[in-house]
Amino acid sequence: MYKRKIEQFLLGWKNDTDRKPLVIKGCRQCGKTSSVLEFARKNYKNVIYMDFHEQKELCSLFEGSLQIDYLTVAISAAIPSAKFEKEKTCLIFDEIQDCPQARSSLKFFKLDGRYDVICTGSLLGVNGYRTSDVNYSVPVGFETIIDMNPMDFEEWLWANGIQDSVIELLKTSLAEEKPVPKPIHDRMRQLMLQYIVVGGMPEAVKKFFATHDMNQVVAIQRNIVEEYKTDMVKYANHEDRNRIRECFESIPRQLSKENKKFTYSMVRKGGRSKDYVGCLQWIEDAGIIHRCYNLSITELPLSGNAIQDSFKVFMSDTGLFISMLDEGTQSDILQGNLFGYKGAIYENVVADILGKMGRKLYYFHKTDGIEIDFMMRYNGECTPLECKARTGNAKSLSTLLKHPEKYHVYHALKFGDYNVGREGALLTLPLYMGFLLTKV
Repeated sequence: MYKRKIEQFLLGWKNDTDRKPLVIKGCRQCGKTSSVLEFARKNYKNVIYMDFHEQKELCSLFEGSLQIDYLTVAISAAIPSAKFEKEKTCLIFDEIQDCPQARSSLKFFKLDGRYDVICTGSLLGVNGYRTSDVNYSVPVGFETIIDMNPMDFEEWLWANGIQDSVIELLKTSLAEEKPVPKPIHDRMRQLMLQYIVVGGMPEAVKKFFATHDMNQVVAIQRNIVEEYKTDMVKYANHEDRNRIRECFESIPRQLSKENKKFTYSMVRKGGRSKDYVGCLQWIEDAGIIHRCYNLSITELPLSGNAIQDSFKVFMSDTGLFISMLDEGTQSDILQGNLFGYKGAIYENVVADILGKMGRKLYYFHKTDGIEIDFMMRYNGECTPLECKARTGNAKSLSTLLKHPEKYHVYHALKFGDYNVGREGALLTLPLYMGFLLTKV
């Protein structure tokens, strides 16, 4: 089991005397169930696990009364090993989207207060539940909802045995704007290239460490992608199923363009926004993609200046994105050869890093030729961020910095295959430092 950041959240949740039942949502196979089970087994005397996807018959336990005394009897009868002790028992409702009645019961568990409940759900964002389940109510005000992502780059470093002292050294190098010592720099570059192709799906990470065979890793990643497509058929409205899949499968083509703006005509010839806008939202709500909005002006607040119908779409996990590209792409990346798709790959990596930090994604593109890969709030300023597969000039960055009276930009960041350095208002950083850009 790998160290995950959600562990600290779970400990804080348990120590809150007024805690509510917890609902953890996120894309399939990002590690929700394993993290919750490990936490519960370490912190509770009794753990009662109910998987509503694999054990659909358990849903019938919630079709009668939702009073806790009734439910404890019903659950104990169905699961002989279940033991209920006040403040010592945690119930885990896995894949709760397949049993909406169980989610309705969270209100009663909160009001009763004797037992803790943690729920996981892979597709709670899409419609909550299938349309046939609309009679079941969501317990608003009686649950805490959080998102969980696949492993991020820092968790990848932990999995590779990188010590906290090394991460602190990177933080110091960033703060003091000093180059990272070469042995550490080289190791971080190698780990970043591996992260790009492996990504953060725990099963893929586990296979990589066990075999270092990228063919086996890619097979797992592609199986996950196929499961996403299966979900699109299972959970989406019938009339949307094919269009959702078409939107999803168009992502590599969308990002291969020089102008990576998402266009519905590339989903299908003659495709229109009104036909696909809800389908793309379905994929986003399922946690599979990040949307990156164009800005009308380079000023804070970024959300207020976003153009809602002008955006790019990135896969939320870099490894899954790479698995959707041509055969041999993984080998090219590990050798540092990123021609063809290099712009798409590096932008998707940055989207992966920033998205898993919980940052909303923005970029800036004007018809006069100015295009900035990402815009972010950093150190209280609207800050442009460019990413280059290797070293390279960033003409648009220079234009913004030369005209602060027009663009209100005073500092800029550039990611690339080099060490830390500054030239005037431009701070260059190695790509592996992206996870350290936490200041807002």
